[in-house]
Amino acid sequence: MTILVTGAAGFIGYHVADALLARGQEVVGVDNLNSYYEVSLKDARLEKLTAQKGFIFRRLDLSDRDKMLELAETYPDITHIVHLGAQAGVRYSLIDPYAYITSNIMGHVVVLELARKLKQLVHTVYASSSSVYGNNSTVPFSVDTPADEPQSLYAATKRADELISYTYSHLYDLKLTGLRFFTVYGPWGRPDMAPMLFSKAILEGSPINVFNNGKMWRDFSYIDDIVSGIIAAMERPSNLIPPHRVYNLGNSKSEKLTDFISVLEASLGKKAQMKFMPMQPGDVERTSADTLDSQLDLGFSSSTSIDRGIPQFVKWYRDYYAV
Repeated sequence: MTILVTGAAGFIGYHVADALLARGQEVVGVDNLNSYYEVSLKDARLEKLTAQKGFIFRRLDLSDRDKMLELAETYPDITHIVHLGAQAGVRYSLIDPYAYITSNIMGHVVVLELARKLKQLVHTVYASSSSVYGNNSTVPFSVDTPADEPQSLYAATKRADELISYTYSHLYDLKLTGLRFFTVYGPWGRPDMAPMLFSKAILEGSPINVFNNGKMWRDFSYIDDIVSGIIAAMERPSNLIPPHRVYNLGNSKSEKLTDFISVLEASLGKKAQMKFMPMQPGDVERTSADTLDSQLDLGFSSSTSIDRGIPQFVKWYRDYYAV
């Protein structure tokens, strides 16, 4: 069994590929190594993957149709796709909207076309986002909750991916599962996300921007729990007609941002200088995951609290950045 992991040099993609290799799977990793954040971190993740038996890396852009579709001929024994590659970030979508259309829409369609060409393919799992719920007032967010009012272009592209996937599943009987991730954090995380931004600023003695004057709640999900959910989903394709499902993967507990900062301060051993700011365009006030479906269908369990997860992240952060 060979598994294609897109976004393999990214935060979640790296952890998924690492977990699959530990299980003895053959993994073909794809990433374009773009410069959205420090490429050296992506290179460091890749270095750890390429040192392991069974990992093959291809530097490809998802939107490059010809080269992506060639993977069907080069690796015809691919049985599963874990599609995690995308242009990430809510706020950056206000700066470069074209990157999101190219990567998240065109790239997603190219992966689905690749899925059609792979004769041995069993199942494709793809990344969606809790951002699709927008400023929904019904919490926790259920997959049955309408998700038709995205607050950012990033969220809109992820919702579009779900709709496109449903259509491909209907037209071509492709087994597809979308996973709506809720604020994933942990070792090897993205530098543009709060844990990394806050840790760097706190240790340097610089102020941290706390948006909406601190009145924000997030369903912080530890990476190990999310990886377990992704692999469980990969192994359980839908039997619906069409065979397409969407699940939430989150911690099922919404934490106030200032409480998250307090745990981070305790782990770093240093107080934060908080600069309270208004809500940023594209942001939402609260995320909260209803994971009942993923518990029942996938056996998903998110057991890592921020009191356990943040110290593990901080330990990695201090080791990696030598601080």
